[in-house]
Amino acid sequence: MTPPVGIKGIGYLVLLLAVLAVSTLTIIAYLMPAQAVREAVQAEIRAVTGLEPVVRGNASVSLFPTGRVTLDNVSLADSTGAPALTAERVRARLHFFPLLLRRVKISEISLLRPTIAITLGSDRRSNWSGHIDALAQNLASPRDRSASFSEIRIEDGTIVLREESGRILDTMSQVNFDLAWPLISRSFAATGRLVWRGETMNASVTFADFIAALQGDRSGVKLRLAGSPFKLAFDGYVSHRPTLRMEGTVAADTASLRHVLRWAGERPPVGGGFGRFALKAHANVVGTTVGLSNANVELDGNIGEGVLAFDGRKTVQGTLAAEGLDLTPYVSTLRLLGGGSAGAGHGWSSQPIVLDGFEGMDIDLRLSAARVSIANARLGRTAVVVNLRGGNFNVVIGESQAFGGVVRGSVALGKAGEGTDFRAQLQFANVDLEQCLGEIFGIRRLEGKGNVAFAVESAGASVYDLAKKLNGTANLLSRKGAIAGLNVEQLLKRIERRPLSGAGEFRLGKTPYETLTVNLKIVDGLANVEEVRLEGVAVELGMTGTASIPARELDLRGTASLLPASGQNPRPAVFELPFMVQGSWDDPIMLPDPQSRMERSGAAAPLLDATRGAREPIRSTIERLTGTATQAPAAR
Repeated sequence: MTPPVGIKGIGYLVLLLAVLAVSTLTIIAYLMPAQAVREAVQAEIRAVTGLEPVVRGNASVSLFPTGRVTLDNVSLADSTGAPALTAERVRARLHFFPLLLRRVKISEISLLRPTIAITLGSDRRSNWSGHIDALAQNLASPRDRSASFSEIRIEDGTIVLREESGRILDTMSQVNFDLAWPLISRSFAATGRLVWRGETMNASVTFADFIAALQGDRSGVKLRLAGSPFKLAFDGYVSHRPTLRMEGTVAADTASLRHVLRWAGERPPVGGGFGRFALKAHANVVGTTVGLSNANVELDGNIGEGVLAFDGRKTVQGTLAAEGLDLTPYVSTLRLLGGGSAGAGHGWSSQPIVLDGFEGMDIDLRLSAARVSIANARLGRTAVVVNLRGGNFNVVIGESQAFGGVVRGSVALGKAGEGTDFRAQLQFANVDLEQCLGEIFGIRRLEGKGNVAFAVESAGASVYDLAKKLNGTANLLSRKGAIAGLNVEQLLKRIERRPLSGAGEFRLGKTPYETLTVNLKIVDGLANVEEVRLEGVAVELGMTGTASIPARELDLRGTASLLPASGQNPRPAVFELPFMVQGSWDDPIMLPDPQSRMERSGAAAPLLDATRGAREPIRSTIERLTGTATQAPAAR
């Protein structure tokens, strides 16, 4: 079908206009001097940015088929001549229709491989301070808006941050950004990506009032930074006159806080944890101080709420409350027990205690939680103060509902030469002794409730070394409990009837007591047992001796008394027997004194008299015959 005459006429008209435009542009390309075009481009860059473009390389002008001006080796400088940036090439694209009127109007500027050097001075100003002032003054002054362009592209740029001394603080490479320059409104936006410390980061920043921001006045700002190490977002307001102030909502998250610390050039703490991290809070920044209120913090699944504060000296202060805390990953490297190798002293860990990763950081945190988990230990409501200063770590336990009772006290760790300085003062009130002593020391022989207190100090490279040099005191008081794995009443009754009988199965039972008192004084890893007294319904025990803390072995002497079922108070002992307790903490052996047993035996007494003054082998043989060898079995 033949198209209507009107449509054909419009098509011919458009074609004619295009031919005329191309022809005119071709003629203009020959008639307009290249020098004039280049100067017009430089003038417009100057008018928009307030910076002087200095061309040190070649310049080329192309007006056909599209208008484009290319300048090589260009720097943008302020009125003093100080360069703001240098670029290998600046490419300006020109509007098409103004060229028909022989007018040069830039539509877009591209900076190819620019280098932006920022030098920080001791007065917190930089070499860009003057450029920013000039740019703010230029944007705020009245000018012909028709001579403005709004798009600037940065391609494959580099940003270098250095001190006045010349030391490079940081470098960002492969900077590719699109800048939306203020044209009609006062807003500014930059969007793109860069490589920062080996990681590609997508970034964007928007100022609601760019002129106010440059002048230091309050302006709305939105910041986004996202990459493999972390994601960061800020929505709020910013000003920097007379000092930097920021207020708004901040959100950050990362799959690995350890990765972020390494990316930032910091050494992460040894051990486990410091994985998934997220933060959302209302931020208030004044100078180098950052305050976070209504903060919601998540670390390794632990979620806390409260307030935090940071300053420029790597100091962290705050108060956080959590429903539940799992601290197992953070104490995984500080294992008390090490599997029982000889080098570990029958159980204490010989792995070095490492406190690296906290140098140069000060922490003062108040933490509270309804539930706390540390390895196999389950604690109830807990309030602690964590303090880290100068590499010294201190934890003050205000109160912790632990092991069925309450724990208070403090624990301190700090570097001491090649090792670690350790101090602890702890009070355990009305705790489950089997659970408490089992979780802390691996001793699971006491049943019942009791109070435990100790104040100790030491220094060494490992837990085993600390045990060898431990000094201090320890006390235990318990009521209505029992010693598991030891039936003293059964042993005394058997020996009363048959003094030379074997030990039997008394180790399978338990010895109940009404009260148990233990007082120790520790000197260089050796615990001098000043008092151990057990008072029960059927038996009484009193012991003194020593306990080797590094070897985890006992060497005690005492007397066991069998009491009548009822009678006067105090009740006289029905039967008394000296005894020894030897062997490891985990599996001690109670040995009745062999001489006392033979003295009580009418048949063995003459034999004992005959051996008085004899050599030790004869005595040992008699002891083996009676089943009362005094040597403790090897620790298992």
